[in-house]
Amino acid sequence: MMIGLKDGVKLVGISLVSACAVFVCTFFINFYIDVRGIEYAVTDELRALYDAQLATARLVCAIAGGFIGVIVAVMLVFYIKLYVDGNAKKIGILKAMGYSDGEIALRFWVFGLSVLIGCALGSAAGYAVMPTVYREMAIDGLPQAEIAFHASVLLSLTLAPAAVFTAFACGYAYFCVKRPITDLLRGITATTEVKNVDSGKDRSFALELCLKTLKSKKATVFFVAFSCFCFSAMVQMGFSMRDLDSAVMGAIILGIGLLLAAVSMLMAMAALVNANKKNVSVMKAFGYSLKECALYIFGGYMPFALLGFGIGTGYQYGLLKLMTELVFNDVGQMPNYVFDVGIFFATLAAFVLSYALVMLFYTRRMNKISVKEIMSET
Repeated sequence: MMIGLKDGVKLVGISLVSACAVFVCTFFINFYIDVRGIEYAVTDELRALYDAQLATARLVCAIAGGFIGVIVAVMLVFYIKLYVDGNAKKIGILKAMGYSDGEIALRFWVFGLSVLIGCALGSAAGYAVMPTVYREMAIDGLPQAEIAFHASVLLSLTLAPAAVFTAFACGYAYFCVKRPITDLLRGITATTEVKNVDSGKDRSFALELCLKTLKSKKATVFFVAFSCFCFSAMVQMGFSMRDLDSAVMGAIILGIGLLLAAVSMLMAMAALVNANKKNVSVMKAFGYSLKECALYIFGGYMPFALLGFGIGTGYQYGLLKLMTELVFNDVGQMPNYVFDVGIFFATLAAFVLSYALVMLFYTRRMNKISVKEIMSET
């Protein structure tokens, strides 16, 4: 069993998310190390600002590295389980042929390779923007820190994460393939399918389908909420950073936020549509309209999307308030941060439009699902 090109393309999401984390950590860790070299020139008047910049570098790296690292782990779990469920019969045949669970699990090393590729891209991008970041973070009255290459930074942000996540991928794959051979050969998965449809009970059927879809796809709920969280938090924070820091840092935060939001949402919706192909085909056969199919499949995720947006708004406000009142508390020229209502409503409008467009795109994808195609697969 080999992971094909089609499955490899799906891992682009993991590579992009890994690249985002390493991108931010690369230039901030490098800056932290290099700026310590000019500490000798720091005067008492500039000490507060200098210490605040060091604290900012540590805080951002902890958030970016830790938080996004957890997201990468969740994505690996999501993709591995999706792959095992989709190839259960092939895995069952391999086990019937005598392959052990460990031998099969080791073939999932390619999932760790996607992390390595993402880390390498993130490091390259981080070094590319370093001159701009160093200029933006230079303190008036102090010499600008010179960019130096630190092999330890490169290794710790590329090879180390790749090794950790490769081991994690193989370990989780071992857990997933450790099923009875008969279950694998029968293709038994956690996917919920519509077995009986009673056209006279539309309301109870719709509610049952929504609840079963949510229950069987908990990871999808997480990624939908996380996508909306990233959109809300990073877009509002990106525009607010124009006044608090610089336009460059604001653009970096905005770009990362949009990328994370897009990858998470598209990944979740693609998996959701694919898992509900049989459900949609049966509903269409019983006369349900495309609009009704979309409402029953996607409708249950809307509250979680709004919840993610709300949490993201609170998160960005709390983080920026923490930065201005705690980290930069002793810096006199630092402006006070207040919640920007205009940015909030502009972000909310953009969020509603973007969410509607994504739903429209995948609704049209569902329209291409035919009963004949699904029956031929089974």
